[in-house]
Amino acid sequence: MDEKEFFQAVANRSRLSRQEAADLTRATLETLALRLSDGEARDLALEVPEPLRDSLNRGRGEMEIFGPKESIRRVRERTGLSESEAARGVRAVLTTLQEAISQKEFEHAMSQLGKEYAQLVESTS
Repeated sequence: MDEKEFFQAVANRSRLSRQEAADLTRATLETLALRLSDGEARDLALEVPEPLRDSLNRGRGEMEIFGPKESIRRVRERTGLSESEAARGVRAVLTTLQEAISQKEFEHAMSQLGKEYAQLVESTS
């Protein structure tokens, strides 16, 4: 899957425009990178389409602990989307990410993010 296909999949799932989906995807990956160890963010970056790697690297820093609601709030703040659009969008990005990368890498990332994040993916499958 290349970045255009990734954005289109997010747009279809989130019911947003392709440009909004692209902005949403970048904001979501930057936010998720804050929740991951540097090693996991780096491993994840190796499996996403190359243009999306910058978002995972940009978000890196000291690992923070926060739940999905805070992730959605941060994405909403970065994108200007409504709360429902941001929530739907984060779920869309996670579900598309699951399709775009290896199952092993997705499971590693989810193990760091936690059960609440995994439930976001399951709720849209």
